[in-house]
Amino acid sequence: MMMKGVNKSLICCAAFAICLLVTAHTGLAFTKGPAIGESLPSFKLPIPEDAGAQRYLGLSGTGQFTIAQIKAKVVIIQIFSMYCPVCQKEAFRVNKLYRTIQKRKDLKNKIRMIGIGTGNTPFEVSFFQKKYEVPFPLFSDENLYIHRILGKLRTPYFIGVKINRDGSNEVFYSRLGQFRDVDGFLKRIVELSGL
Repeated sequence: MMMKGVNKSLICCAAFAICLLVTAHTGLAFTKGPAIGESLPSFKLPIPEDAGAQRYLGLSGTGQFTIAQIKAKVVIIQIFSMYCPVCQKEAFRVNKLYRTIQKRKDLKNKIRMIGIGTGNTPFEVSFFQKKYEVPFPLFSDENLYIHRILGKLRTPYFIGVKINRDGSNEVFYSRLGQFRDVDGFLKRIVELSGL
């Protein structure tokens, strides 16, 4: 009798250890995102070709830009994947967040939103944007460069970045998962950023 209990315990421990190894090996392990109070790791994105997206971000021309170059006091970055079922399900809520910000005169010119499609090609990002009618600029991270420097984030992941007058930036929000209450999430963003 005692042997059966020991064997079951050993089997459970071995199974758990194997699951941990497989998870770590496949990149599904829990990782930490950008640290609150620190600068966002530096990366560049292509300036959108769309004139409306350029105006929204306060950019012009061609080439690349950094998050700190966006004309805003706060940038909300959504890390998503076209293949993430939660990202698909929550797209309407994220779109509602954008519309809520745009309707508020006190926030409209202070907060900008962008999305980064981790592991997604430009075609996949464009497909996601059209299918879910995403009104803010989305960018491809096809080669997973941004994914790696941000800490191999799972999706959806939200990062709030405060842009300082001197061109530096500071992460004030960094969290995995969906938000269920648009007004509550926006209130938290405003409070944490000091807007």
